[in-house]
Amino acid sequence: MEQDIKDKVEHGYAISQGVKIHFAALGSKENPLIVFIHGFPDFWYSWKDIMDNFSKEYFVIAIDQRGYNLSDKPKGEKYYNMNYLVGDVLSVITHLGYKKSIIVGHDWGGSVAWALAMMRPQVVDRLIILNSPHPRGIRHELATNPEQQKNSAYARSFQKKGAGAYLTAEKLVSMLGDNVNKNAYLEAFDRSDFEAMLHYYRENYPREPYALDPSPVTKVRVPVLVIHGLDDKYLLAGALNHTWEWVEKDLTLVTIPGAGHFVHHDKPELVNRTIKMWLNR
Repeated sequence: MEQDIKDKVEHGYAISQGVKIHFAALGSKENPLIVFIHGFPDFWYSWKDIMDNFSKEYFVIAIDQRGYNLSDKPKGEKYYNMNYLVGDVLSVITHLGYKKSIIVGHDWGGSVAWALAMMRPQVVDRLIILNSPHPRGIRHELATNPEQQKNSAYARSFQKKGAGAYLTAEKLVSMLGDNVNKNAYLEAFDRSDFEAMLHYYRENYPREPYALDPSPVTKVRVPVLVIHGLDDKYLLAGALNHTWEWVEKDLTLVTIPGAGHFVHHDKPELVNRTIKMWLNR
């Protein structure tokens, strides 16, 4: 019987402005660092099919974002602003003694990864994004695409105060599809703060009336790989348009038919192979 990733990893914590951020680690600290950042609703274990694959060549870290599983859950909406989320990843990289890392993010983890690459480019070696279009792409679709507006109804409901009271661990697990270890997720969500999860939407997701981003463009200055499952009903593929305008170096865009929002759960072998080939170019 194959050993579960939970039995292989070592656990650690970094302190980010007084908030304890949990991470699971695999591999040798002699190797380059790769940091994986999960989204909603998820935790570090999201990356189980990928961590093993890269731990021979990299020191692999998967974090629990604040509010989730074994990380701290500060009270107050403002503590889930993107500046804090970026700071959490920086704190882990610094805690481990690295100056740079390859950054991989999915969903909200992808949003954090994009923001980190724009705000602190010196710590990002390369950027890998799974089903999380560039923030400008999402804003463009919300402002111009009625289908994306309709499909973002869930986010508008999450932005309402007290919406976390309607969530349960079982409901969250049901969002993940059939390709997950449901018991592992139930345990993690029982340790999580549902209201904190929704603070990500309240602090960082665009609000109505939707409009284009008027701010000056800060280009991402590292090579970027974007992988997008085309059956994603939450973040439609139209938001991928114009990504090349916001990236200074090379952009590789891989779309996967038959995969949904959790592309790394739906097509783990293809996602693994794609990332490995891109890193080894």
